[in-house]
Amino acid sequence: MGTRTLWVQETLAGRLMLGQTIVLLASVLTAGLVASIVGPPIFHGHLTESGHAENSPELAHIELAYQQASAVALGVALFTSLACAIVVTWFVSRRLRQPLDELTDAARELSRGHYARRVPTMGGGTELETLGAAFNTMASRLEDIENTRRRLLSDLAHELRTPIATLALYHEGLFDGITDLGVDTQTVLTSQTARLTRLADDIDDVSRAEEGRLSLERASCLVGDLLLRSAEAARGRYQDKGVDLTLDLGETDGLSVNVDPNRIGQVLGNLLANSLRHTPPGGHVTISGRPQPQGAVITVADDGDGIPADQLTHVFERFYRGDTARSRESSGSGIGLTISKAIVDAHGGTIGVVSDGSGRGAVFNIVLPRAA
Repeated sequence: MGTRTLWVQETLAGRLMLGQTIVLLASVLTAGLVASIVGPPIFHGHLTESGHAENSPELAHIELAYQQASAVALGVALFTSLACAIVVTWFVSRRLRQPLDELTDAARELSRGHYARRVPTMGGGTELETLGAAFNTMASRLEDIENTRRRLLSDLAHELRTPIATLALYHEGLFDGITDLGVDTQTVLTSQTARLTRLADDIDDVSRAEEGRLSLERASCLVGDLLLRSAEAARGRYQDKGVDLTLDLGETDGLSVNVDPNRIGQVLGNLLANSLRHTPPGGHVTISGRPQPQGAVITVADDGDGIPADQLTHVFERFYRGDTARSRESSGSGIGLTISKAIVDAHGGTIGVVSDGSGRGAVFNIVLPRAA
């Protein structure tokens, strides 16, 4: 008895069967009640109108036969309905059980950390297909998050290893008396300490930005002023490398945006540093702005290394580097573009990149809301 109760309560087939049985019983009882109240008076009236005496034995016998026939008909109908319900329940539960079992197994594998598991097309109807598609989308996002987490930890370990190893080496040399605390040693120690500090600040910035904890001091700012300040701040580094930096203010006259100028300056500085890093001597970088209905578009375009098509969707990921052969000193921390995207998102804007491929340059576009 306990096993049967458990089967009814915990299995889909049992719940379907119980639900259909309750509906059938309620329908039969309702039909029987209506028939017992309405049927006999109507049947009795027809018999008396046909010539039968009011209290004749034939009348009583016919009415008894009617009642018995009604009871038998309702009983046969109930039995037939229950048999049909069993068949339908078996068919429906069998059709649903396989896709649900696949979905359950996939969810169990996902909970164990096997994020590559997907559910195939289940063929159980629109609802199950939608559920399967949503599950696969969730699994894909979890897999991406897990891959990003692993890459983040790996790259963070690499980022920390070099300055820590350098500091440990010089510390050991100073302790053993092999190295003196001269100008060169102080320069190395200072640069590696600054590198660790910069990395910690970058990680803190991107974490606060992605969690929506950035404090923005918005103001109405002229796009031309933002571009001018950023270009002038970067011009010395461009001249040292021999890269031409062009400032195009032709379409920015009177164009203003509602932004935090320091934060947007940080974004433009990151983009200009990124373009300088990937543009060889003799190359060109242009920073410009133009109006659009929602606000303004700021563009940083270069004719440098370019970005392969399969890497365009990853450039804003934390610690992502398209060219793994680059040294970490020359390629940066891999977090500047992530911070830039988070800052632009916090302003309600968008940032994107387009490139025709390796060696054909890249164009970064920032869309910012127009000032009221």
